[in-house]
Amino acid sequence: MPDWDPNLYLKFADQRARPAADLIAQIKLDQPGSIIDLGCGTGNSTEQLHHRWPQGEITGLDSSASMLAQARQNHGDWKWIQSTVENWKPEKNYDLVFSNAALHWVADHGVLFPGLLNAVAPGGALAVQMPNNFNSPAHQAMKKVAADSRWAGRLDCAAERVRVEPISFYYDVLRKMAAAMNFWQTEYLQIVEGPRAVLEWLRSTAMRGYLERLHDDGERKTFEDLCLREFECAYPTDDQGKVLFPYKRMFLIAYR
Repeated sequence: MPDWDPNLYLKFADQRARPAADLIAQIKLDQPGSIIDLGCGTGNSTEQLHHRWPQGEITGLDSSASMLAQARQNHGDWKWIQSTVENWKPEKNYDLVFSNAALHWVADHGVLFPGLLNAVAPGGALAVQMPNNFNSPAHQAMKKVAADSRWAGRLDCAAERVRVEPISFYYDVLRKMAAAMNFWQTEYLQIVEGPRAVLEWLRSTAMRGYLERLHDDGERKTFEDLCLREFECAYPTDDQGKVLFPYKRMFLIAYR
């Protein structure tokens, strides 16, 4: 499976930026001196952090070389680290450990989230946003296509590649470590250009868990075409060719 495609991901840059902005607006820190953006991608959310706290020392971390290449091109003076979140070994504690739409790719949140909060300096914060739409019609459609016998079981459990726990889970694993916490969920009602836009959105993110298990581009194209048929049923266009694409997201902030 090829590396993440920055151009495809940025096709919906405005929609992807809004949850990061909403999370940043709720972080009650005056002047964090050190900030790390986990799963920073092309650095769009990192830019938002810089705009909020221009004096903070900025670091971005991502596993994708192509995403980081674009981030470095835009901000060569910032520190960029190529690593998975699982393999990240903090060199110090940060005033703000931030992650926008990345940690749902990482397993074992019962270990991960306390570890991330331990990487926060006293008086600092862990701030996280994750998609929470895995029961949506789009995800159910991908699961339906994945169950087709033509894949010979190769897509079994692919949906488990991305997941989040209930909000109560994160409260329980963090409440004894945190000085204060803030949790909420939002459903964004995104207006997109028909079912194909739904496909393009998912191709750049959650559909990767299926596509990477297929053997070649021909199989991937077949999978995408079958998903598009399902999306056309689940998200019919209106008389302007638009689709209302609901998308739920989970937010949490934990302070040390």
